[in-house]
Amino acid sequence: MVGDSKVSRDGIGRRGRTGPPGRYAPLAEDPEFVQLRKRFLVAAAGVTAVFSGWYGAYVALSAFARGFMARPVAGHVNVALLLGLLQFASTFLLAWAYVAYARRRLDPLAEDLRSRDAGDGVTR
Repeated sequence: MVGDSKVSRDGIGRRGRTGPPGRYAPLAEDPEFVQLRKRFLVAAAGVTAVFSGWYGAYVALSAFARGFMARPVAGHVNVALLLGLLQFASTFLLAWAYVAYARRRLDPLAEDLRSRDAGDGVTR
């Protein structure tokens, strides 16, 4: 099927391609690119795991610890409202931490790969 994203026009799947490699195929084998990709995946998985765990804990507490979540903290502000507001704060904190990590560990590698051969965009 032509419209299917997993099959090309000639009926060969993307992973089973027999034609010439793409323009950036040599880059996929480059050790610096492999390192960049690994660093990105580790950082993205870590941020996702932390946020998902924190959000899951909030939902679980809301569902199964209603007495705890209903405890007043100050006036009409209870634990649930406080933890809900901390969800927003943690989202911005994790985004800031990821950007700081990317600037420090990912961007220099990406810039090095980009500038290595700026003439035709192909490395090695």
